Amino acid sequence: MTRAASQRPQAPWSTSGLYFFHNARRLVDNGSGPYFYLPKLESFREARLWNEIFVFAQDYMGIPQGTIRATAHIETITAVFQMEEILWELRDHCAGLNAAGWDYLFSLVKNFRNSPEWVLPDREHLTMGLPLLQAFADRLVSTCHRRGAHAIGTMGNLMTTHPDKEFVASELVKMREDKAREASRGFDGTWVAEPGLVDDALEVFDAALGDKPNQLDNRRVDAHACAEHMLDVSGLDTTVTEEGVRLNIRVAIGYMNEWLGGNGNVALENLLEDASTAEISRSQIWQWIRHSVTLDNGKQVTRDLVERYMGEELAVIERHPADHYTEAVEIFRKSALGEDFPEFLTMPAYTDHLVDRVSKGAVFAA
Repeated sequence: MTRAASQRPQAPWSTSGLYFFHNARRLVDNGSGPYFYLPKLESFREARLWNEIFVFAQDYMGIPQGTIRATAHIETITAVFQMEEILWELRDHCAGLNAAGWDYLFSLVKNFRNSPEWVLPDREHLTMGLPLLQAFADRLVSTCHRRGAHAIGTMGNLMTTHPDKEFVASELVKMREDKAREASRGFDGTWVAEPGLVDDALEVFDAALGDKPNQLDNRRVDAHACAEHMLDVSGLDTTVTEEGVRLNIRVAIGYMNEWLGGNGNVALENLLEDASTAEISRSQIWQWIRHSVTLDNGKQVTRDLVERYMGEELAVIERHPADHYTEAVEIFRKSALGEDFPEFLTMPAYTDHLVDRVSKGAVFAA
């Protein structure tokens, strides 16, 4: 397994069969194979279903069982507590597990959104240094290595194409430090947002691993991450700022504008934003309103305040004829400002008034 890989498109249910049918044999003949990435698993039962699909597909194509290799993305609170079971269900086809910090935080907010003790602060305070994310990482590594599977670190989402080279250089130092921490915790490889970051990530892991291809021998016997550790929010800076609210508004709406145009990964606020960061952004807005959070400037977060900030942010955005900001704002209002909490940010996009856009061929990226 490559130690550092740039982000690849997810393989959704609707296309995995077509991809396998048209490419599996050619990939095998070329010395590679059909490799899948399984996102959004919430239960070992989903892993079992994927395994049954893999078994059927290989039999159908006359390809030996075990040819398919899949990396399961651990990003939901329920999957975190079922890593052993997920590995077991995919045991003949699993390359390893991938840690997804942002998605994990979104899952926590979504599942505990009505509990005031789970109100999270500005995004900038949500780092892999948090106790619950450290426990998450340790549990994933120890689980994988105990079962002979690879553990892949979380995504570095810096965009090297940013015009401010000093900014890129500064953020690159931080990314390398993050990757060094992952390597020291026992991860076998990592994940980055774009190909331009692969060499830096590889250099860090090569320095830590030397000639070893992986760290499967590091069982992390020192890691004792149990349920209470993976739900530990102690010591968290609970500050919420006006800029934090405005940033979440820009990211959520900006991402949905691009998503409606067919882009699943978007460069916003100097970083690569995807569905997970857009989800945490709108979820925090909903949560802050729900629990009447007070900002550091003394203002209380209300729907009216968010509407005012949103209007001010939209007023300075450069518009283009092909933009989808009108629909994006409507989706944001339904997913972040409503009484109910949609399970996913994209769900309001499939309401009746947007069906025409789907039927006319708009591509909705995962």
